[in-house]
Amino acid sequence: MLHLTIKCGPCYPIGVSNEKPAKTDVLQGTLDLMVLQTLDTMGAQHGYAIASRLEQVSKGALQLNMGTLYPALMRLEQRGLIRGSWGTTDSNRKARFYTLTAAGRRQLSNEKEAWDRMAAIMQSLLRGEA
Repeated sequence: MLHLTIKCGPCYPIGVSNEKPAKTDVLQGTLDLMVLQTLDTMGAQHGYAIASRLEQVSKGALQLNMGTLYPALMRLEQRGLIRGSWGTTDSNRKARFYTLTAAGRRQLSNEKEAWDRMAAIMQSLLRGEA
């Protein structure tokens, strides 16, 4: 089974693993944010294209396993944040394409604000300003 991992420093997989569960929880929360942002930026995409985009943007630091991504896509769809519909890829294969819903755009905005607040707190803490 492959996992989402960060290649620099220690690796923190997402998925079923007995490694670093606290870090896995943090990454699972960010996976939803990354998927929402990718769909907002790129428009309708199928799962493999989303995974490829995340790997590209991270310059290969993030490698996303389909067994990790698809449950996240299902969860986001069940929450009404994305909508899936069947279509055909450029290579003429049937695939489920996902788009951001209005609720997904609102959630993305809220999550980006929360991320910015947390990043500012972490910067202050790590720089000894807190």
